[in-house]
Amino acid sequence: MAATSIRATVFPRATPAVDVVLALGGAALIAVAAQISISLPFTPVPITGQTFAVATTAAALGLRTGAASSFLYVAAGIIGLPVYADGGSGWHAVSGATGGYLIGFIVCALIVGWCGDRGWTSSFSSTVGAMLLGETVIYTCGLLWLRHSLHTPLEKTLEYGLYPFVVGDLIKVYAAAAVLPPAHRWVRHLRSGHKDSA
Repeated sequence: MAATSIRATVFPRATPAVDVVLALGGAALIAVAAQISISLPFTPVPITGQTFAVATTAAALGLRTGAASSFLYVAAGIIGLPVYADGGSGWHAVSGATGGYLIGFIVCALIVGWCGDRGWTSSFSSTVGAMLLGETVIYTCGLLWLRHSLHTPLEKTLEYGLYPFVVGDLIKVYAAAAVLPPAHRWVRHLRSGHKDSA
């Protein structure tokens, strides 16, 4: 069986309707994870479950559907649905100090989804690599906009937007790497068993 994402393994000939349902489900998962939020007194950037949800959703669903999930999530917040951290929403959230992270979610989903489509979630090490790529993209976008928005020097920007989150995000990376490869093997096994019994 060729290397594919978990979504392509489960739904090898998915209809557009299936992809829409999966994308909406992924966006809902990110929205729920965003409500796992801890505000820090020294920075406008909260600790949330969003980065974990964005990257794992993209890895599992692949480039097209995974990126659609993140895009729908960001779009839902822009139009006023309270899906961002702490129930936030609106254009001001995207244009504010933490807006770069939201845009980074979409770029992350494109990259991690591309990795997922090539079967990177089939092993621990390649899943770690895909997750680290995604996290790097999120922080690059987030820090660039944070610095622009707050007019802070580089070191202060890193203190606000990177250093407090490194340990937690490394835990998220390794958690994803512990979950995704077994899930990938399991669905491949189920598909193989289904073909053998057909």
